[in-house]
Amino acid sequence: MGFIQGVKKPAEDREEPFFFLFKENELLVKGDEDGTGIPRAGDLQKEGISVKDSMFLGMLDGISCYVGQVEDHEGNSAVSTLREMFFSGLRPLLGQIEDELFRVAGTAFQVVNWDRTHRYCGQCGDLMSVKSDERAKVCPRCGLTNFSRISPAIIIAIVKENRILLARANRFPTGLYSVLAGFVEPGENLEECARREVREEVGIRIKDIKYFGSQPWPFPHSLMIGFTARYAGGDLRIDPAEIAEAGWFGKDDLPKIPPFGTIARELIEWFLEASE
Repeated sequence: MGFIQGVKKPAEDREEPFFFLFKENELLVKGDEDGTGIPRAGDLQKEGISVKDSMFLGMLDGISCYVGQVEDHEGNSAVSTLREMFFSGLRPLLGQIEDELFRVAGTAFQVVNWDRTHRYCGQCGDLMSVKSDERAKVCPRCGLTNFSRISPAIIIAIVKENRILLARANRFPTGLYSVLAGFVEPGENLEECARREVREEVGIRIKDIKYFGSQPWPFPHSLMIGFTARYAGGDLRIDPAEIAEAGWFGKDDLPKIPPFGTIARELIEWFLEASE
């Protein structure tokens, strides 16, 4: 069944709901001998956790999911004395919790981030109200409607003969390389964005751009849209403001690459399979 988003909660819950609760940008998770997971209603009661700004998120395999924030220490002293739970950023949880739970956690993070950064109308400044029939907010004064925002970005694997182009961005951990990526600009289609980002970041031309797949990426609210392409010409000239190093790598000399569970890794695995 998987995860089905929604805004109308069921009349009753047959099983204890999941709660995806955040303190700033960190998610409350539980950890025991069985691994790391997402707390349910009973876990929160056991720890004495209070919830604010709770919203229904959807159903995961028939279990209700809610997103919200925990009260700060002044209003919820239990947060400072957690016994079986802890707060974590989302990135370290990749591969540590079930894939479907991680996906829902990413959705929850985007929703809670949108909720707390769009409390007031950008047109008249009045306090926004949450709509009951869709994931949106409406201004009671001027009627402006605000939907949860998604930032589309392309991510692309470029192949030259039997080698793939990998780069190390300035923000990456030491030694980590990945395929190129960048945000779509106003007025661009996805293929134009791919050509521009590649030209700006490494100075080469590409051809035969083909759609590969997509992945929601909640850092903080991106949709990664994957492509493959072939080298069409030019010499590598990196943009030092974005890229620390870039080069062509064969299947037997790959550097450290992104983990499984990311579309970047899927694109690199695609190259490896094609090279066999």
